[in-house]
Amino acid sequence: MNTFKRLYKEFFGLNEQTEKGSISVKDPKKAADFAKQGLDVNLVDEAQLVNHITDYRGGVEYVLRDPSQAKDVAAQIQEWTTKKGFTVVKHTISKTGKVGYFYFRLGEDPEREAQRIQGYFSSKLEIKFFRFRVKEEQAKPKMQQPEI
Repeated sequence: MNTFKRLYKEFFGLNEQTEKGSISVKDPKKAADFAKQGLDVNLVDEAQLVNHITDYRGGVEYVLRDPSQAKDVAAQIQEWTTKKGFTVVKHTISKTGKVGYFYFRLGEDPEREAQRIQGYFSSKLEIKFFRFRVKEEQAKPKMQQPEI
């Protein structure tokens, strides 16, 4: 494979279908079942959707697969947010570059914003996972039950 083709594939995250029966699967159990049948299986590794839309309060923390792409990913997110009308209040990247954080100003419909953000962040292949979290926010103290 020539160098240009390899760089192109790495940049866009493309995989060639090596056999006629190659299948891309998200679920490891399904991948094992297809592998038993003799089919070539590619596990698709996408960002996990573990967030609830009601958890969104403006903060999004994400973890990258490759820390060397931290600035590029942050610039892409910044560009997308300005295009979609979000206002970035705060943006930070950890010293290692693996963890990033965006804090957005809440608009009129936070649930719709959460859906749009969740859709965009989950589609970014560079992001391993993300969560809705506001940094520097104190955890709510749990009320203790009075003893009777």
